[in-house]
Amino acid sequence: MTTKPQWRQDRFFAVMATIIALTVFAGFSRTYFLKQVFGTKPLTPFFHLHGAVFSCWIILFVVQVALVRAGRTDLHRKLGVTAVVLAPIMVVIGVMAAIDSARRGFTPPGGPPPLVFFIIPLADLFVFSCLVTAGLRLRRQPADHKRLMLLAAISILTPAIARLPGVAAAGPPAFLGLTDLFIVICMLSDKLVHGRIHRAFLWGGIFIIASQPLRFAIASTDAWLAFARWAIR
Repeated sequence: MTTKPQWRQDRFFAVMATIIALTVFAGFSRTYFLKQVFGTKPLTPFFHLHGAVFSCWIILFVVQVALVRAGRTDLHRKLGVTAVVLAPIMVVIGVMAAIDSARRGFTPPGGPPPLVFFIIPLADLFVFSCLVTAGLRLRRQPADHKRLMLLAAISILTPAIARLPGVAAAGPPAFLGLTDLFIVICMLSDKLVHGRIHRAFLWGGIFIIASQPLRFAIASTDAWLAFARWAIR
């Protein structure tokens, strides 16, 4: 029998998964999902692949959360093998996309120079990799596993948030801050439902938030700029 705190927790994860999926759809609607409606410029086959692979991860996450809430942990475990295969592919494609963007001199409005901004997607992928790895290793500890996988989904949400109307113009502090808001909501949910913040949300959340100023500190060094120039050759 499901206890009331457990029911509330399952509902919270379902709501968060839905909000994450809607944020991704809204953020990339103009440039990917509804690009024909908005008439934005065509994507190369590589960026179509990039969008499809990352979309598959979000869909997988939503389905996995739904399976747990429905009590189908048997299917959840079987489908979890997909994450083991998909996550490394995402990282490789994500790094390639970041390099391509840096070569084209991309940076958001009000953002830092392209070679400095280059560290943001790479750091997102590094954080995502660490959280997914930890989540999969702790798959036999459900409380840790599901929190780490939720944080992993949040850690790659920043590009979608940055593309929401009015957010990009405010620069990296705005879209990174909104990403952190998701983490704060996770911590508050634990505190309200269980009376304490679970270690996975606490340390995983600190890991994501602390990485943000650290990446800018690294990106301002000559060593980083030399690496970035080498990477985009």
